[in-house]
Amino acid sequence: MRAYGVTQYGGPDALHPIDVPQEDLGPGEIRVAVTAFAVSPTDTSVRAGQRSKDDRAEDPGDVPGMDVAGTVVELGPDTDTDLEPGDRVVGIVQPRAQHGAYREEIVLPQGSVVRAPSNASDAAASTLPMNALTARRALDLLGLEPGQTLAVTGAAGTLGGYIIQLAKADGLEVVADAAEKDEDLVRTLGADHLVRRGDDVADRIRELYPSGVDGLADASIQSEQVLPAVKDGGAVATFRGYKGDGAREIDVHPVMVWDVAEDREMLSTLRDQAENGTLTLRVAETLPAAEAAEAHRRLEAGGVRGRIVLDMTA
Repeated sequence: MRAYGVTQYGGPDALHPIDVPQEDLGPGEIRVAVTAFAVSPTDTSVRAGQRSKDDRAEDPGDVPGMDVAGTVVELGPDTDTDLEPGDRVVGIVQPRAQHGAYREEIVLPQGSVVRAPSNASDAAASTLPMNALTARRALDLLGLEPGQTLAVTGAAGTLGGYIIQLAKADGLEVVADAAEKDEDLVRTLGADHLVRRGDDVADRIRELYPSGVDGLADASIQSEQVLPAVKDGGAVATFRGYKGDGAREIDVHPVMVWDVAEDREMLSTLRDQAENGTLTLRVAETLPAAEAAEAHRRLEAGGVRGRIVLDMTA
């Protein structure tokens, strides 16, 4: 079965076609024919070997990818779902070894697969699962009430954009960072106030909110640099495991999407929000799957707004 992965970790050119066996289908699982998959920064870290202690991947290779769109092929025994073969779906993948999104077929737990938004292409639909679940999990951990203030860094990115849109749907007041070229985009996503992005973003937020904001979602991964933006007793959501410096009374919540990767109800709600326009699915560009290495090069070059998507059918 065709996949795109690495046998020797390295730069984008390490990513190439490999042949992987079909996965077994067990109870409570769904086999999906993959038509499109979104490319994320996590994929580049897998390709570079950051989840492995060895230079070489175990045979037949290491396959990246966390987001898929496709069609149901087969249901395992005792699968609790209303899905049927042929239904269009999206799913989140917890990648390990050859089990990643960059392959023709994948087997996923029933809780990780829901119907695709009916008004979205497969390419657009594939941008939803991982980042939207991460955004929802972050907001739930922050636990803010309607009317409270949330700051979002990395607001122009896919994760930051979903956080803004979900926060506004929750009734929060949102201040977001943006480079000058991204200001119109971030306003369109719903931010109430903008500050210029950069190392001094916390100072800029404090100029607007002298007492600090109630919560902050640090999608730009600035860690200790953004803590001063939050009031005492406030909360911060982080996305690379940062747990805070312990210097102030701030609750720091490292967000792990794996905690909700099989939360079908949450993913279904996010699908509905994409369908009704609460969430905007942003595709930066679509490339044939055979150009996976080029997709990684473009992502690592920076400046991508939305997700690069690879088309497995091209």
